[in-house]
Order: sequence, then structure tokens, then C-alpha cells
Amino acid sequence: MVQICALASGSNGNCYYVGNGYEAVLIDAGISNRQLKQRLKDTGLSVEKIRAVFITHEHTDHIRGMRSIIEKNNIPGFATRKTYQNVPVNYRSEKVNYISAGDTFQVGSIKIHAFDKQHDAAEPVSFRIEIDGLHVAVLTDLGKACQTVKEQLSMCHAAFLECNYDASLLQTGSYPAYLKKRVSSDFGHLSNHQAFELVRSLTGSPLNTLFLSHISAENNRVELAMDVFKPIEKTHRVEPTSRFGASKVIELSL
Repeated sequence: MVQICALASGSNGNCYYVGNGYEAVLIDAGISNRQLKQRLKDTGLSVEKIRAVFITHEHTDHIRGMRSIIEKNNIPGFATRKTYQNVPVNYRSEKVNYISAGDTFQVGSIKIHAFDKQHDAAEPVSFRIEIDGLHVAVLTDLGKACQTVKEQLSMCHAAFLECNYDASLLQTGSYPAYLKKRVSSDFGHLSNHQAFELVRSLTGSPLNTLFLSHISAENNRVELAMDVFKPIEKTHRVEPTSRFGASKVIELSL
């Protein structure tokens, strides 16, 4: 049985758990080690099963807890070279190994596939996790769903999928013009409707489980994101994530 959970998702911190009864990996480390342990405890998951942390990019909400989580739990970290070089010194750890888009890593019985994505960071990547015959993608901080992202998602049974903003709320909100432009650009974030259209564009995909992720506190609402995905609620399980705590734990099996 595969278990997936968003331990944190939002501009104040991101951390995603994918594991089975024996081992697990984290994607991103944007919360403290103390928060990590508490949220794992709250959801019935265990820090002892975590074997590695994979970092998507260097923005603070994805790496704030990187050093403490890696070193206090004595586990390796993985990030692209340019990502690591742009991490502030106080968040760095000698236990971080360099990776590249296109690489596949074996961590115990878990395979992690790294691939390119479009975002305004030094060398960002996304990940597809292969575990017990199931595939799970972590797709946040995407300015655009490029062909690589579509191909990777089409192989997946489940995904943490960015629904960062509602287009109307962004345009009428308090963000300055330059920031609105950055968020909605091809190197910013996906809107609710862009995420939905990405899912709807897939054909012949086993995808049936979605966590709507990285939901903006300023430019979105959980209910707005969930409403956009109502047309597929009979064929897909769709759950929200939270910026304040862990999501539900979803169990997957073939």
C-alpha cells in the first residue's frame, strides 16, 4: 500500500511525502524538522521511514528546513547543482548530492525520476516517484505545463498538482503589476483552470488521484480550486492541500 500526503503546501512551506510500509521519500523541505515530525505524527506516518529528501528548487518555501531535516535525521538530500549553489549558506548541508534533469535514482525500492520544468529558479526540476508499481508526480511551481510535464504526468496514478491562483482574484488583488505578471507568466505558477486543462488533456492515463497544491492565500481559495475540478469528480479523487498543516493521507494500490 502506497501512502501519499502533503505535509505542507503553499508559499509558507512545501513538503510532500510518498512512501509505503517500509520506506518513504520527501519532495522539498520547506518546513522545520520539528514541524515535520509533528505533522507526521498527526497523520500516523513515521519519520524513521524517510530515506531521502529531493529538492525541486531553491526558493525559501521549498528549502527552509533542508539542513535540519537532512542532518537531524541522518538522511541524504538531492538537488541540482545550480539549485544548491543558490541555496543560502545557513540552509546548506554537506549531505546534499547533485542531480540533473533526466536522472533516475534508486532509494531502496523507490525510483525517483527528475525532469525539467519551467519556473523562475536557477535549475528547477520536478519529480515522478515510482513505488510498488505506482507512479506519483509532484508538480508545483510550474509556469507552464510543457510537453515534458505532460508526458510525465500521463504515466502517473496520482499527482500533487499546482493550483496556485484564480485568474480573476489575481488580476483584481493587491499584488503590484510586476508580481501579477510574474505569477501568471510561463515561468511563474499554474492557475486553477490551467491545472484542470492539463489533466483534461491527458488520454489513456491511469491518473485518478489529485492533491490540489500550492494554493495561494492571496489569490485563490480552496473552494474555487475544487469547483474547477468538479467536472471530473466522478472519475478522479480530488483533495485539497493546506498551508497550515498536513493533508489527508491517501492510500493507493494497483
